[in-house]
Amino acid sequence: MKIALIGANGNVGKVILKEALLRGHEVTGIVRNISKNEEKQANLNLIEGDIFDEENISKAIEGNDIVISAFGPKHGEEKTLVEATKRLIAAVKEAGIPRILSMGGAGSLLVEGDIKLVETKGFPESWKPIALAHGEALDYYKKDKNINWTNLSPAAILESGKRTGVYRIGENYLITDEKGESHISFEDFAFAMLEEVEKPKFSGKRFTVGY
Repeated sequence: MKIALIGANGNVGKVILKEALLRGHEVTGIVRNISKNEEKQANLNLIEGDIFDEENISKAIEGNDIVISAFGPKHGEEKTLVEATKRLIAAVKEAGIPRILSMGGAGSLLVEGDIKLVETKGFPESWKPIALAHGEALDYYKKDKNINWTNLSPAAILESGKRTGVYRIGENYLITDEKGESHISFEDFAFAMLEEVEKPKFSGKRFTVGY
């Protein structure tokens, strides 16, 4: 499958890239600064792209079977995620890409009492801007009936770990373990992302993964 991956050199993006290549997909990795990615790999074409430039991104993703967005805004500029999402949706339509799969956030997932995680007592103030931005971006996907989208929200804690391929799947509710903790590794998040690429189950929906 031909995959256009936006944010291929980010913390999560580079793990998604590794998983996609491991599975034998042909990847166009779209990065902000190509000079940071000097290593050449089979089935990988790295190009520079600006997600805020609709025409630029439309040309960059053209000819692919699916777009995966692992775009993450800079600290202090979390709100730009919403604008990036709007531009990306427009670019996907312009380029005629059949499907888009994007990385979401845990903050808009529901917990006991049907309250969003971001609205719960004790939710870190420093995490609220990105949590709210991801929630707003998700709303833009939900409102658009003219694209085939899927949004994957991680568990509350997303960090480097092991690729096990063993995790639980949900839709709108935060997944927690027997200790009440919610976490997933970058590696298993990427695994779940590529599973959805290869065997779609959540077209037009958001889903989440956790241990």
